[in-house]
Amino acid sequence: MNAIPSMTFSRFANAFSDGMQMDDLRRSVPAVFAQSAHESLSAKYTFIPTERVLTGLMSAGFVPVDARQAQSRKGSVVHARHVVRLRRRFETVALRDAVPEVVFLNSHDGTSAYQLRLGLFRAVCTNGLIVSVGAFPTFCVAHRGDVVHEVVTAALEASERFEVLAARVERMEARPLDGREQLRFAASALELRYPDLSRAGIQPSQLLGVRRTEDTTSDLWTVFNRVQENLLGGGLVRRTESGRLSRTRRITSIREDVWLNGRLWELAEEVLAG
Repeated sequence: MNAIPSMTFSRFANAFSDGMQMDDLRRSVPAVFAQSAHESLSAKYTFIPTERVLTGLMSAGFVPVDARQAQSRKGSVVHARHVVRLRRRFETVALRDAVPEVVFLNSHDGTSAYQLRLGLFRAVCTNGLIVSVGAFPTFCVAHRGDVVHEVVTAALEASERFEVLAARVERMEARPLDGREQLRFAASALELRYPDLSRAGIQPSQLLGVRRTEDTTSDLWTVFNRVQENLLGGGLVRRTESGRLSRTRRITSIREDVWLNGRLWELAEEVLAG
């Protein structure tokens, strides 16, 4: 197996941050460096370590910029579901406050195939957005065959859609939302996390809260990002069913984060289509 070389990535065009050092990646996401599949999996499962796939992606011009992993349902840290966000080393797609990314998900405990989705990193608030399955395809690669080649090919195909993704963002930036539209969007978003709104303990208007001066405008892109940050980031004051005041929790589950981000993007797409 080829090891990932120890290296530090330099700042590159339009990416707003340095890439991850491999030592940081090894400390924060040990599942990337797993040496075998979980012992509970059958012999039919072909183990290809994420490290090898990541090496292939780096050789193809992608740079890891963020990564984290979940608590494995089978209790093994090195086999848990994990996600690595990557950007092209030299990005040619320019957006006002965001950079496109490829979001790479995997696990070695049988809970996930290799998946690649489109994402966006918004520099203003350091939000990591994930685009919905309906708007752009998710590339899935099973744990068998020539996995490295298939994942790298999928990543390159995904990145070919960056210009289309950027055009969608620009359309959102150009779409103003009046007060009623903002509240309607926030209410739909709140219902994603709390299907029974009577038990949410917070009001849709709280998701529209502005956390920085750059987010005071009322275009769809800005409203979408305010709602996403407030919904997933937690910290909003809510009243529990018992009447006690508390704060909403931050979404830390990779599965929940991906699902909510995708559904929020779909809500924004519905506004554009309306």
